[in-house]
Amino acid sequence: MANKGKPLFMISVVSEMLGIHPQTLRLYEREGLIVPSRTEGNTRLYSEEDIERLRTILSLTRDLGVNLAGVEVILSMREKMEKMQQVMIEMMNYIQYHMAKEAEEAKKNSSSFLVKASKGGIVKAED
Repeated sequence: MANKGKPLFMISVVSEMLGIHPQTLRLYEREGLIVPSRTEGNTRLYSEEDIERLRTILSLTRDLGVNLAGVEVILSMREKMEKMQQVMIEMMNYIQYHMAKEAEEAKKNSSSFLVKASKGGIVKAED
């Protein structure tokens, strides 16, 4: 199981915690909105991430009146946006790293070409 060390909750606990019927949780699973892990005995186990996702689903349906098809679209778009954001962060880190590296290289190279002139000015060295 991928949730080693993290608490996992059975359907009855999650149902009570969120104030929804266990059948609602099973429906969300059938609709593909949530995928709890399973024990060898096939008992559903919900992680903290699953519970947070369920809270989002409940907020969309209860507070905003979104139907389950809409919830699916919203969650899918949200996941895509999070992936794009991660790609952008990685790209920015890559660019910053290489710009810093090139700046450092340019600094090393440029200082080797400059020499002090006899009058105290700086002139470009000849190769």
